[in-house]
Amino acid sequence: MVKADLARAVYETHGGLTHQESKEVVKLILDCIKSELLRGKNVKLSGFGSFRVISLKARRGRNPQTRAQMRLGPSRRVTFRPSRLIKV
Repeated sequence: MVKADLARAVYETHGGLTHQESKEVVKLILDCIKSELLRGKNVKLSGFGSFRVISLKARRGRNPQTRAQMRLGPSRRVTFRPSRLIKV
């Protein structure tokens, strides 16, 4: 599923919105989630799941082409944990 699929689902569910308005709604929601994650905050969507930012320590890695060892600096990652309410 891509952003266009989400916009189409919003359009089909809420008949009062145009395609353009549906795209803007989806973009606004995703931009809000992204900005909170960039600020280091967690985002919880009840009944769906939660997004968390985790910090990774510096570590040793390996270049897969040359097999030379290299140092990878610290970084941050976003993780997602689905809600327990979701039945898979």
